[in-house]
Amino acid sequence: MTDDGARSALYEGRVWHRRFKPRAHRLAYRIPMLLLDLDELTALDRRLKLFALNRFALMDFREADHLDGSATPLKAQVQRILVDGGFAAGGRVRLLCMPRVLGSVFNPLSVYFCEGPGGGLQAILYEVNNTFGQRHSYLLKAGPDAGQDGPDVRHGVEKRFYVSPFNPLAMTYDFRVVPPGDLADEQPLSVRIDVKDKAGLLMTAAFTGERRALTDQALAAAWLRHPLLMAKVVGAIHWEALKLFAKGLRLTPRPPAPEHPVTTADL
Repeated sequence: MTDDGARSALYEGRVWHRRFKPRAHRLAYRIPMLLLDLDELTALDRRLKLFALNRFALMDFREADHLDGSATPLKAQVQRILVDGGFAAGGRVRLLCMPRVLGSVFNPLSVYFCEGPGGGLQAILYEVNNTFGQRHSYLLKAGPDAGQDGPDVRHGVEKRFYVSPFNPLAMTYDFRVVPPGDLADEQPLSVRIDVKDKAGLLMTAAFTGERRALTDQALAAAWLRHPLLMAKVVGAIHWEALKLFAKGLRLTPRPPAPEHPVTTADL
């Protein structure tokens, strides 16, 4: 593959949340997300006028917004996490996340698709941010070695990190993911999370998006459709929290963040 950004892409799609108990609640909104091959970041910075790496632009990407927040290149951090989790380093890593828009960003969930040195998806790293400035990641096995049969990746992990003030830690996450391809006409990318407690399904959250070429024209069109993207995302989180509070849900105490920044699971 030439170094022209062809493995990176823009995905425009729909986020939706549905809570089943103790009170029914739902919301949905449309957002753009970037799929960034971490080996292409410098090439994208050179090729695009409306996108920048580690500096201000209409839409930009800052490596320090992710993982340990340091100046260490993001791919090097992911490779270290993979090795620590028992996986092989050296493969391609693509990150699905929202960009900074006019300098602002909040990513409730960023997803790293991690391939093995010989190609093929070997793991997915889910990076979760809460609105209290904390961050935690879950590293889960994917691919044939994890029992994957077909395009969907399915795996699960115990919840270790406080996110919603209405949900305690005693829960599990079940993920169902259709990973990205390299062609615009392939099946839409999707990430779905079922949140369960001991009594069963509590809520579901999902993103489904259609692939677009990552060009200046596409970025400009996405911004015109979503000029206040970050205000929309953060505002939706707090507005929906107020509505849940009005429905009678009460806040759960926030425990300390996990001592280790990454939970590795093979469930």
